Amino acid sequence: MNKSEEDFSNKKIARSAGVIGLATLVSRVLGFIRDIVIAQLFGVYLYAQAFVIAFKIPNLFRDLVGEGAVNSAVVPVFAGYLAEDKKAEFWELCNTLMNLLLVVLAGITVLGMIFSPVLVRLIAPGFAGDPAQFAVTVKLNRLIFPYILLIGLAAYSMGILNSLRHFSVPAFAPCLLNISIIICALAWGEGIRGLASGVLIGGVLQLAVQLPVLYRKGFRFRLTRQFKHPAISQIGRLLAPRLFSSAIYQLNNFVDTIFGSLAFIVGQGGVAALYFAYRLIQFPLGIFGNSLSQAILPNLSCQAANNEPGKLKDTLCFGLRSILFVMIPASAGFMVLSRLIISSLFMGGRFDAYAASATSSALFFYSIGLFAYGCVKILQCGFFALKDTVTPTVVSAIALVINIFLNAALMYPLKLKGMALATSISGIFSCLALFYIIDRKLGGLDKKALAVFIFKVSLASAGMALVCWLAERANPQVSAHIVSRLFNLMFPICCGMAAYVGFSLLLGLDQARSLLRLHK
Repeated sequence: MNKSEEDFSNKKIARSAGVIGLATLVSRVLGFIRDIVIAQLFGVYLYAQAFVIAFKIPNLFRDLVGEGAVNSAVVPVFAGYLAEDKKAEFWELCNTLMNLLLVVLAGITVLGMIFSPVLVRLIAPGFAGDPAQFAVTVKLNRLIFPYILLIGLAAYSMGILNSLRHFSVPAFAPCLLNISIIICALAWGEGIRGLASGVLIGGVLQLAVQLPVLYRKGFRFRLTRQFKHPAISQIGRLLAPRLFSSAIYQLNNFVDTIFGSLAFIVGQGGVAALYFAYRLIQFPLGIFGNSLSQAILPNLSCQAANNEPGKLKDTLCFGLRSILFVMIPASAGFMVLSRLIISSLFMGGRFDAYAASATSSALFFYSIGLFAYGCVKILQCGFFALKDTVTPTVVSAIALVINIFLNAALMYPLKLKGMALATSISGIFSCLALFYIIDRKLGGLDKKALAVFIFKVSLASAGMALVCWLAERANPQVSAHIVSRLFNLMFPICCGMAAYVGFSLLLGLDQARSLLRLHK
Protein backbone atom coordinates (compact mmCIF):
# COMPACT_ATOMS: atom_id res chain seq x y z
CA MET A 1 0.00 0.00 0.00
CA ASN A 2 1.50 3.37 -1.02
CA LYS A 3 1.38 6.37 1.30
CA SER A 4 -1.61 8.07 -0.36
CA GLU A 5 -3.68 4.87 -0.36
CA GLU A 6 -2.80 4.22 3.28
CA ASP A 7 -3.75 7.77 4.30
CA PHE A 8 -7.05 7.56 2.42
CA SER A 9 -7.92 4.19 3.99
CA ASN A 10 -6.98 5.43 7.47
CA LYS A 11 -9.04 8.58 7.00
CA LYS A 12 -12.11 6.50 6.09
CA ILE A 13 -11.60 4.39 9.18
CA ALA A 14 -11.07 7.52 11.28
CA ARG A 15 -14.26 9.12 9.95
CA SER A 16 -16.29 5.97 10.63
CA ALA A 17 -14.72 5.64 14.08
CA GLY A 18 -15.46 9.33 14.68
CA VAL A 19 -19.16 8.85 13.98
CA ILE A 20 -19.28 5.78 16.22
CA GLY A 21 -17.17 7.54 18.85
CA LEU A 22 -19.47 10.56 18.95
CA ALA A 23 -22.48 8.29 19.34
CA THR A 24 -20.71 6.29 22.01
CA LEU A 25 -19.74 9.50 23.82
CA VAL A 26 -23.38 10.53 23.99
CA SER A 27 -24.35 7.03 25.11
CA ARG A 28 -21.64 6.92 27.78
CA VAL A 29 -22.59 10.34 29.13
CA LEU A 30 -26.19 9.16 29.36
CA GLY A 31 -24.88 5.95 30.92
CA PHE A 32 -23.11 7.98 33.58
CA ILE A 33 -26.29 9.88 34.29
CA ARG A 34 -28.06 6.52 34.53
CA ASP A 35 -25.46 5.21 36.99
CA ILE A 36 -25.61 8.42 39.03
CA VAL A 37 -29.40 8.06 39.28
CA ILE A 38 -29.05 4.42 40.38
CA ALA A 39 -26.27 5.29 42.83
CA GLN A 40 -28.29 8.15 44.35
CA LEU A 41 -31.43 6.01 44.64
CA PHE A 42 -29.85 2.75 45.83
CA GLY A 43 -26.19 3.36 46.84
CA VAL A 44 -24.20 0.10 46.69
CA TYR A 45 -26.76 -1.84 48.68
CA LEU A 46 -29.79 -4.14 48.09
CA TYR A 47 -31.42 -2.93 44.85
CA ALA A 48 -28.17 -1.71 43.28
CA GLN A 49 -26.58 -5.10 43.89
CA ALA A 50 -29.64 -6.88 42.47
CA PHE A 51 -29.65 -4.73 39.33
CA VAL A 52 -25.95 -5.33 38.64
CA ILE A 53 -26.38 -9.10 38.74
CA ALA A 54 -29.76 -9.24 36.99
CA PHE A 55 -28.58 -7.00 34.15
CA LYS A 56 -25.28 -8.84 33.74
CA ILE A 57 -26.90 -12.21 33.07
CA PRO A 58 -28.79 -11.25 29.87
CA ASN A 59 -25.77 -9.19 28.81
CA LEU A 60 -23.74 -12.40 28.94
CA PHE A 61 -26.04 -14.04 26.39
CA ARG A 62 -26.15 -10.85 24.34
CA ASP A 63 -22.41 -11.07 23.78
CA LEU A 64 -22.56 -14.79 23.04
CA VAL A 65 -25.29 -14.73 20.40
CA GLY A 66 -25.46 -11.03 19.56
CA GLU A 67 -22.54 -8.63 19.34
CA GLY A 68 -19.86 -11.29 19.81
CA ALA A 69 -21.25 -13.41 17.00
CA VAL A 70 -21.67 -10.38 14.75
CA ASN A 71 -18.09 -9.17 15.17
CA SER A 72 -16.29 -12.49 14.88
CA ALA A 73 -18.34 -14.52 12.40
CA VAL A 74 -21.11 -12.55 10.71
CA VAL A 75 -19.36 -9.35 9.58
CA PRO A 76 -16.32 -11.12 8.01
CA VAL A 77 -18.62 -13.45 6.02
CA PHE A 78 -20.91 -10.58 5.01
CA ALA A 79 -17.88 -8.56 3.93
CA GLY A 80 -16.81 -11.43 1.67
CA TYR A 81 -20.19 -11.45 -0.11
CA LEU A 82 -20.14 -7.69 -0.57
CA ALA A 83 -16.54 -7.71 -1.81
CA GLU A 84 -17.61 -10.19 -4.51
CA ASP A 85 -20.67 -8.05 -5.35
CA LYS A 86 -23.18 -10.79 -4.49
CA LYS A 87 -25.97 -8.52 -3.23
CA ALA A 88 -28.88 -10.95 -3.87
CA GLU A 89 -27.17 -13.76 -1.95
CA PHE A 90 -26.18 -11.28 0.74
CA TRP A 91 -29.81 -10.32 1.46
CA GLU A 92 -30.93 -13.95 1.33
CA LEU A 93 -28.30 -14.83 3.93
CA CYS A 94 -29.37 -11.87 6.10
CA ASN A 95 -32.98 -13.06 6.15
CA THR A 96 -32.07 -16.68 6.88
CA LEU A 97 -29.87 -15.68 9.81
CA MET A 98 -32.55 -13.34 11.18
CA ASN A 99 -35.05 -16.22 11.31
CA LEU A 100 -32.52 -18.53 12.92
CA LEU A 101 -31.60 -15.90 15.50
CA LEU A 102 -35.26 -15.38 16.40
CA VAL A 103 -35.66 -19.06 17.24
CA VAL A 104 -32.42 -19.28 19.23
CA LEU A 105 -32.99 -16.10 21.24
CA ALA A 106 -36.61 -16.96 22.03
CA GLY A 107 -35.49 -20.33 23.41
CA ILE A 108 -32.74 -18.76 25.52
CA THR A 109 -35.18 -16.19 26.88
CA VAL A 110 -37.68 -18.81 28.06
CA LEU A 111 -34.98 -20.99 29.63
CA GLY A 112 -33.37 -17.98 31.31
CA MET A 113 -36.61 -16.94 32.97
CA ILE A 114 -37.27 -20.49 34.21
CA PHE A 115 -33.78 -21.06 35.58
CA SER A 116 -33.16 -17.59 37.02
CA PRO A 117 -32.60 -18.92 40.58
CA VAL A 118 -29.89 -21.26 39.33
CA LEU A 119 -28.21 -18.49 37.32
CA VAL A 120 -28.19 -16.09 40.27
CA ARG A 121 -26.65 -18.76 42.53
CA LEU A 122 -23.89 -19.34 39.95
CA ILE A 123 -23.12 -15.68 39.31
CA ALA A 124 -23.47 -14.37 42.88
CA PRO A 125 -23.08 -17.29 45.30
CA GLY A 126 -22.71 -14.87 48.20
CA PHE A 127 -26.32 -13.74 47.72
CA ALA A 128 -27.64 -17.19 48.66
CA GLY A 129 -26.91 -16.44 52.32
CA ASP A 130 -29.22 -13.39 52.24
CA PRO A 131 -32.81 -14.51 51.38
CA ALA A 132 -34.04 -10.94 50.73
CA GLN A 133 -31.13 -10.11 48.42
CA PHE A 134 -31.50 -13.41 46.57
CA ALA A 135 -35.27 -13.07 46.09
CA VAL A 136 -35.05 -9.50 44.75
CA THR A 137 -32.26 -10.45 42.33
CA VAL A 138 -34.16 -13.46 40.96
CA LYS A 139 -37.34 -11.43 40.49
CA LEU A 140 -35.53 -8.61 38.69
CA ASN A 141 -33.64 -11.07 36.50
CA ARG A 142 -36.88 -12.72 35.37
CA LEU A 143 -38.44 -9.36 34.59
CA ILE A 144 -35.63 -8.15 32.35
CA PHE A 145 -34.53 -11.42 30.72
CA PRO A 146 -36.59 -10.79 27.52
CA TYR A 147 -34.04 -8.02 26.90
CA ILE A 148 -31.78 -10.71 25.41
CA LEU A 149 -34.24 -11.28 22.55
CA LEU A 150 -34.49 -7.56 21.79
CA ILE A 151 -30.81 -6.69 22.08
CA GLY A 152 -29.73 -9.80 20.16
CA LEU A 153 -31.83 -8.75 17.17
CA ALA A 154 -30.61 -5.17 17.53
CA ALA A 155 -26.97 -6.35 17.54
CA TYR A 156 -27.57 -8.44 14.43
CA SER A 157 -29.18 -5.46 12.68
CA MET A 158 -26.10 -3.45 13.60
CA GLY A 159 -23.91 -6.11 11.99
CA ILE A 160 -25.82 -5.91 8.70
CA LEU A 161 -25.60 -2.12 8.63
CA ASN A 162 -21.91 -2.08 9.57
CA SER A 163 -21.17 -4.52 6.75
CA LEU A 164 -22.79 -1.96 4.43
CA ARG A 165 -20.58 0.77 6.00
CA HIS A 166 -23.53 2.42 7.75
CA PHE A 167 -22.50 3.19 11.34
CA SER A 168 -24.43 6.20 12.62
CA VAL A 169 -27.91 4.84 13.48
CA PRO A 170 -26.75 1.59 15.15
CA ALA A 171 -24.10 3.58 17.02
CA PHE A 172 -26.68 5.99 18.50
CA ALA A 173 -29.21 3.22 19.30
CA PRO A 174 -27.74 2.40 22.78
CA CYS A 175 -28.48 5.98 23.85
CA LEU A 176 -32.16 5.05 23.87
CA LEU A 177 -31.56 2.33 26.47
CA ASN A 178 -29.94 4.75 28.90
CA ILE A 179 -32.63 7.38 28.37
CA SER A 180 -35.32 4.79 28.99
CA ILE A 181 -33.72 3.54 32.24
CA ILE A 182 -33.19 7.09 33.55
CA ILE A 183 -36.79 8.13 32.90
CA CYS A 184 -38.33 4.92 34.27
CA ALA A 185 -36.11 4.81 37.37
CA LEU A 186 -36.96 8.41 38.26
CA ALA A 187 -40.65 7.85 37.54
CA TRP A 188 -40.95 4.72 39.71
CA GLY A 189 -38.53 5.79 42.47
CA GLU A 190 -36.92 3.33 44.87
CA GLY A 191 -38.07 -0.01 43.46
CA ILE A 192 -37.23 -2.59 40.83
CA ARG A 193 -40.18 -1.91 38.52
CA GLY A 194 -38.61 1.23 37.12
CA LEU A 195 -35.30 -0.53 36.41
CA ALA A 196 -37.02 -3.51 34.74
CA SER A 197 -39.38 -1.45 32.58
CA GLY A 198 -36.53 0.88 31.58
CA VAL A 199 -34.40 -2.03 30.32
CA LEU A 200 -37.23 -3.62 28.31
CA ILE A 201 -38.44 -0.38 26.74
CA GLY A 202 -34.85 0.51 25.89
CA GLY A 203 -34.37 -2.85 24.16
CA VAL A 204 -37.46 -2.30 22.02
CA LEU A 205 -36.28 1.17 21.02
CA GLN A 206 -32.77 -0.01 20.08
CA LEU A 207 -34.22 -2.51 17.64
CA ALA A 208 -37.03 -0.29 16.32
CA VAL A 209 -34.76 2.62 15.37
CA GLN A 210 -32.66 0.41 13.04
CA LEU A 211 -35.50 -1.27 11.15
CA PRO A 212 -36.34 1.67 8.84
CA VAL A 213 -32.68 1.99 7.82
CA LEU A 214 -32.48 -1.74 7.10
CA TYR A 215 -35.57 -1.46 4.92
CA ARG A 216 -34.11 1.47 2.97
CA LYS A 217 -30.91 -0.47 2.39
CA GLY A 218 -32.87 -3.35 0.86
CA PHE A 219 -33.57 -5.83 3.67
CA ARG A 220 -36.95 -7.57 3.53
CA PHE A 221 -37.82 -9.87 6.41
CA ARG A 222 -39.69 -13.06 5.54
CA LEU A 223 -40.63 -15.85 7.92
CA THR A 224 -39.13 -19.16 6.87
CA ARG A 225 -38.54 -22.62 8.27
CA GLN A 226 -35.62 -23.14 5.93
CA PHE A 227 -32.35 -22.43 7.71
CA LYS A 228 -30.03 -23.87 5.07
CA HIS A 229 -27.58 -21.58 3.28
CA PRO A 230 -24.03 -22.14 1.99
CA ALA A 231 -22.64 -19.52 4.38
CA ILE A 232 -24.41 -20.85 7.51
CA SER A 233 -21.90 -23.66 7.97
CA GLN A 234 -19.00 -21.22 7.47
CA ILE A 235 -20.45 -18.86 10.06
CA GLY A 236 -20.99 -21.82 12.37
CA ARG A 237 -17.35 -22.89 12.08
CA LEU A 238 -16.20 -19.37 12.88
CA LEU A 239 -18.77 -18.93 15.62
CA ALA A 240 -18.17 -22.13 17.59
CA PRO A 241 -14.77 -21.13 19.02
CA ARG A 242 -15.99 -17.53 19.35
CA LEU A 243 -18.90 -18.66 21.51
CA PHE A 244 -16.43 -20.45 23.73
CA SER A 245 -14.17 -17.38 23.72
CA SER A 246 -17.09 -15.08 24.58
CA ALA A 247 -18.13 -17.40 27.38
CA ILE A 248 -14.59 -17.25 28.74
CA TYR A 249 -14.51 -13.45 28.41
CA GLN A 250 -17.80 -13.10 30.26
CA LEU A 251 -16.68 -15.57 32.91
CA ASN A 252 -13.58 -13.42 33.30
CA ASN A 253 -15.85 -10.46 34.05
CA PHE A 254 -18.05 -12.57 36.29
CA VAL A 255 -15.06 -13.72 38.33
CA ASP A 256 -14.99 -10.29 39.99
CA THR A 257 -18.75 -10.47 40.56
CA ILE A 258 -18.55 -13.95 42.08
CA PHE A 259 -15.74 -13.00 44.46
CA GLY A 260 -17.27 -9.56 45.07
CA SER A 261 -20.48 -11.16 46.35
CA LEU A 262 -18.50 -12.69 49.25
CA ALA A 263 -19.16 -9.76 51.59
CA PHE A 264 -17.63 -11.51 54.62
CA ILE A 265 -14.22 -11.25 52.87
CA VAL A 266 -14.28 -8.10 50.70
CA GLY A 267 -16.86 -6.04 52.59
CA GLN A 268 -20.42 -4.90 51.94
CA GLY A 269 -21.42 -3.63 48.50
CA GLY A 270 -18.51 -5.19 46.63
CA VAL A 271 -20.52 -6.13 43.54
CA ALA A 272 -21.95 -2.63 43.04
CA ALA A 273 -18.63 -0.89 43.82
CA LEU A 274 -16.84 -2.99 41.20
CA TYR A 275 -19.66 -2.30 38.74
CA PHE A 276 -19.51 1.48 39.11
CA ALA A 277 -15.70 1.47 38.82
CA TYR A 278 -15.69 -0.74 35.73
CA ARG A 279 -18.41 1.39 34.14
CA LEU A 280 -16.02 4.34 34.35
CA ILE A 281 -13.29 2.26 32.72
CA GLN A 282 -15.77 1.46 29.95
CA PHE A 283 -16.17 5.18 29.19
CA PRO A 284 -12.94 5.67 27.18
CA LEU A 285 -12.94 2.02 26.18
CA GLY A 286 -16.42 2.31 24.70
CA ILE A 287 -15.90 5.66 23.01
CA PHE A 288 -12.55 4.84 21.43
CA GLY A 289 -11.96 1.09 21.73
CA ASN A 290 -15.36 -0.17 20.63
CA SER A 291 -15.85 2.50 17.97
CA LEU A 292 -12.42 2.00 16.42
CA SER A 293 -12.68 -1.81 16.44
CA GLN A 294 -16.18 -1.62 14.97
CA ALA A 295 -14.99 0.70 12.18
CA ILE A 296 -11.76 -1.16 11.46
CA LEU A 297 -13.16 -4.71 11.25
CA PRO A 298 -14.87 -4.38 7.81
CA ASN A 299 -11.65 -2.91 6.35
CA LEU A 300 -9.49 -5.65 7.82
CA SER A 301 -11.96 -8.29 6.62
CA CYS A 302 -11.92 -6.95 3.05
CA GLN A 303 -8.11 -6.74 3.04
CA ALA A 304 -7.89 -10.32 4.29
CA ALA A 305 -10.48 -11.50 1.73
CA ASN A 306 -8.53 -9.76 -1.09
CA ASN A 307 -5.23 -11.29 0.14
CA GLU A 308 -3.55 -7.96 0.90
CA PRO A 309 -1.32 -8.69 3.93
CA GLY A 310 0.62 -5.44 3.60
CA LYS A 311 -2.51 -3.32 3.80
CA LEU A 312 -3.81 -5.45 6.65
CA LYS A 313 -0.65 -4.92 8.70
CA ASP A 314 -0.72 -1.17 8.05
CA THR A 315 -4.37 -0.94 9.11
CA LEU A 316 -3.76 -3.02 12.24
CA CYS A 317 -0.78 -0.88 13.30
CA PHE A 318 -2.83 2.26 12.66
CA GLY A 319 -5.52 0.87 14.97
CA LEU A 320 -3.02 0.04 17.72
CA ARG A 321 -1.38 3.48 17.57
CA SER A 322 -4.76 5.21 17.66
CA ILE A 323 -6.00 3.25 20.65
CA LEU A 324 -2.76 3.61 22.63
CA PHE A 325 -2.71 7.38 22.04
CA VAL A 326 -5.97 7.57 24.00
CA MET A 327 -5.81 4.70 26.49
CA ILE A 328 -2.39 5.31 28.04
CA PRO A 329 -3.20 8.88 29.15
CA ALA A 330 -6.72 7.81 30.16
CA SER A 331 -5.19 5.16 32.42
CA ALA A 332 -2.83 7.70 34.00
CA GLY A 333 -5.65 10.19 34.51
CA PHE A 334 -7.94 7.66 36.18
CA MET A 335 -5.19 6.59 38.57
CA VAL A 336 -4.31 10.14 39.65
CA LEU A 337 -7.90 11.39 39.93
CA SER A 338 -9.74 8.22 41.04
CA ARG A 339 -10.96 9.60 44.38
CA LEU A 340 -11.97 12.96 42.94
CA ILE A 341 -13.84 11.31 40.04
CA ILE A 342 -15.91 9.03 42.26
CA SER A 343 -16.74 11.63 44.89
CA SER A 344 -17.64 14.24 42.27
CA LEU A 345 -19.88 11.98 40.20
CA PHE A 346 -21.62 9.75 42.73
CA MET A 347 -21.54 11.20 46.25
CA GLY A 348 -24.95 11.92 47.73
CA GLY A 349 -28.15 10.13 48.68
CA ARG A 350 -27.46 6.47 49.52
CA PHE A 351 -23.95 6.69 48.03
CA ASP A 352 -21.96 7.44 51.19
CA ALA A 353 -18.27 7.82 52.10
CA TYR A 354 -17.77 4.05 52.41
CA ALA A 355 -19.20 3.49 48.92
CA ALA A 356 -16.96 6.23 47.50
CA SER A 357 -13.82 4.79 49.11
CA ALA A 358 -14.51 1.24 47.90
CA THR A 359 -15.36 2.34 44.35
CA SER A 360 -12.38 4.69 43.95
CA SER A 361 -9.90 2.02 45.08
CA ALA A 362 -11.32 -0.43 42.55
CA LEU A 363 -11.15 2.25 39.82
CA PHE A 364 -7.46 2.87 40.53
CA PHE A 365 -6.46 -0.75 40.03
CA TYR A 366 -8.77 -1.35 37.05
CA SER A 367 -7.04 1.60 35.36
CA ILE A 368 -3.70 -0.19 35.28
CA GLY A 369 -4.91 -2.49 32.53
CA LEU A 370 -6.93 0.04 30.51
CA PHE A 371 -4.44 0.25 27.63
CA ALA A 372 -4.46 -3.54 27.37
CA TYR A 373 -8.26 -3.79 27.23
CA GLY A 374 -8.27 -1.39 24.26
CA CYS A 375 -5.46 -3.16 22.39
CA VAL A 376 -7.13 -6.55 22.83
CA LYS A 377 -10.19 -5.26 20.94
CA ILE A 378 -8.05 -4.17 17.98
CA LEU A 379 -5.92 -7.33 17.96
CA GLN A 380 -9.00 -9.55 18.07
CA CYS A 381 -10.29 -7.76 14.96
CA GLY A 382 -7.11 -8.83 13.18
CA PHE A 383 -7.74 -12.46 14.05
CA PHE A 384 -11.44 -12.24 13.14
CA ALA A 385 -10.57 -10.72 9.76
CA LEU A 386 -8.26 -13.69 9.13
CA LYS A 387 -11.17 -15.95 10.14
CA ASP A 388 -9.20 -17.25 13.09
CA THR A 389 -11.44 -17.36 16.14
CA VAL A 390 -9.54 -20.19 17.84
CA THR A 391 -6.45 -18.22 18.89
CA PRO A 392 -8.33 -15.50 20.83
CA THR A 393 -10.29 -18.29 22.52
CA VAL A 394 -7.16 -20.06 23.75
CA VAL A 395 -5.63 -16.79 25.00
CA SER A 396 -8.90 -15.87 26.76
CA ALA A 397 -8.99 -19.28 28.48
CA ILE A 398 -5.47 -18.84 29.85
CA ALA A 399 -6.31 -15.27 30.97
CA LEU A 400 -9.39 -16.60 32.78
CA VAL A 401 -7.28 -19.07 34.75
CA ILE A 402 -4.82 -16.29 35.64
CA ASN A 403 -7.66 -14.02 36.77
CA ILE A 404 -9.27 -16.68 38.96
CA PHE A 405 -5.95 -17.56 40.59
CA LEU A 406 -5.03 -13.92 41.24
CA ASN A 407 -8.51 -13.09 42.57
CA ALA A 408 -8.26 -15.91 45.09
CA ALA A 409 -4.71 -14.88 46.05
CA LEU A 410 -5.22 -11.11 46.27
CA MET A 411 -8.75 -10.65 47.65
CA TYR A 412 -7.71 -11.49 51.21
CA PRO A 413 -4.85 -8.96 51.58
CA LEU A 414 -6.19 -6.29 49.18
CA LYS A 415 -10.00 -6.84 49.25
CA LEU A 416 -11.67 -5.15 46.23
CA LYS A 417 -8.35 -3.64 45.15
CA GLY A 418 -6.87 -7.10 44.66
CA MET A 419 -9.76 -8.20 42.47
CA ALA A 420 -9.43 -5.16 40.21
CA LEU A 421 -5.65 -5.67 40.03
CA ALA A 422 -6.16 -9.31 39.03
CA THR A 423 -8.38 -8.21 36.14
CA SER A 424 -5.74 -5.73 34.96
CA ILE A 425 -2.95 -8.31 35.05
CA SER A 426 -4.98 -10.88 33.09
CA GLY A 427 -5.87 -8.17 30.53
CA ILE A 428 -2.21 -7.25 30.06
CA PHE A 429 -1.38 -10.92 29.52
CA SER A 430 -4.07 -11.21 26.84
CA CYS A 431 -2.75 -8.12 25.05
CA LEU A 432 0.86 -9.28 24.98
CA ALA A 433 -0.03 -12.83 23.95
CA LEU A 434 -2.31 -11.76 21.10
CA PHE A 435 0.26 -9.26 19.82
CA TYR A 436 3.03 -11.87 19.85
CA ILE A 437 0.92 -14.41 17.94
CA ILE A 438 -0.45 -12.05 15.29
CA ASP A 439 3.02 -10.57 14.78
CA ARG A 440 4.28 -14.03 13.85
CA LYS A 441 1.13 -14.83 11.87
CA LEU A 442 1.47 -11.75 9.63
CA GLY A 443 5.22 -12.08 9.14
CA GLY A 444 6.21 -9.25 11.44
CA LEU A 445 4.67 -5.89 12.36
CA ASP A 446 6.72 -2.71 12.66
CA LYS A 447 7.59 -3.30 16.32
CA LYS A 448 10.40 -0.74 16.50
CA ALA A 449 8.17 2.11 15.34
CA LEU A 450 5.42 0.95 17.71
CA ALA A 451 7.85 0.82 20.66
CA VAL A 452 9.06 4.37 19.96
CA PHE A 453 5.45 5.51 19.73
CA ILE A 454 4.55 3.89 23.08
CA PHE A 455 7.57 5.51 24.75
CA LYS A 456 6.57 8.97 23.52
CA VAL A 457 2.93 8.52 24.53
CA SER A 458 3.96 7.24 27.98
CA LEU A 459 6.25 10.24 28.45
CA ALA A 460 3.48 12.66 27.46
CA SER A 461 1.04 10.82 29.76
CA ALA A 462 3.44 11.07 32.72
CA GLY A 463 3.64 14.84 32.20
CA MET A 464 -0.14 15.00 31.94
CA ALA A 465 -0.55 13.01 35.19
CA LEU A 466 1.72 15.44 37.03
CA VAL A 467 -0.32 18.41 35.76
CA CYS A 468 -3.57 16.70 36.87
CA TRP A 469 -2.14 16.05 40.33
CA LEU A 470 -0.98 19.64 40.74
CA ALA A 471 -4.32 21.00 39.46
CA GLU A 472 -6.25 18.84 41.93
CA ARG A 473 -4.10 19.98 44.84
CA ALA A 474 -4.54 23.61 43.78
CA ASN A 475 -8.33 23.29 44.14
CA PRO A 476 -8.94 20.77 46.97
CA GLN A 477 -12.38 21.97 48.10
CA VAL A 478 -15.08 19.32 48.22
CA SER A 479 -18.52 20.89 47.80
CA ALA A 480 -21.88 19.28 48.47
CA HIS A 481 -23.36 20.94 45.40
CA ILE A 482 -23.21 18.80 42.25
CA VAL A 483 -22.36 21.74 39.95
CA SER A 484 -19.42 22.80 42.13
CA ARG A 485 -18.21 19.20 42.36
CA LEU A 486 -18.30 18.82 38.59
CA PHE A 487 -16.37 22.07 38.14
CA ASN A 488 -13.74 20.87 40.62
CA LEU A 489 -13.47 17.67 38.59
CA MET A 490 -13.35 19.28 35.14
CA PHE A 491 -10.61 21.73 36.12
CA PRO A 492 -7.79 19.14 36.52
CA ILE A 493 -9.16 17.08 33.61
CA CYS A 494 -9.07 20.05 31.22
CA CYS A 495 -5.61 21.05 32.46
CA GLY A 496 -4.41 17.49 31.92
CA MET A 497 -5.87 17.23 28.41
CA ALA A 498 -4.26 20.51 27.36
CA ALA A 499 -0.94 19.40 28.84
CA TYR A 500 -1.13 16.03 27.06
CA VAL A 501 -1.73 17.63 23.67
CA GLY A 502 1.13 20.06 24.33
CA PHE A 503 3.57 17.35 25.37
CA SER A 504 2.49 15.20 22.39
CA LEU A 505 3.20 18.07 19.99
CA LEU A 506 6.63 18.60 21.55
CA LEU A 507 7.38 14.88 21.10
CA GLY A 508 6.25 14.97 17.46
CA LEU A 509 3.23 12.66 17.68
CA ASP A 510 1.16 12.81 14.49
CA GLN A 511 -2.09 12.15 16.36
CA ALA A 512 -1.75 15.48 18.23
CA ARG A 513 -1.22 17.37 14.98
CA SER A 514 -4.31 15.65 13.57
CA LEU A 515 -6.32 16.86 16.56
CA LEU A 516 -5.25 20.44 15.88
CA ARG A 517 -6.16 20.13 12.19
CA LEU A 518 -9.56 18.74 13.20
CA HIS A 519 -10.07 21.67 15.58
CA LYS A 520 -9.22 24.19 12.87
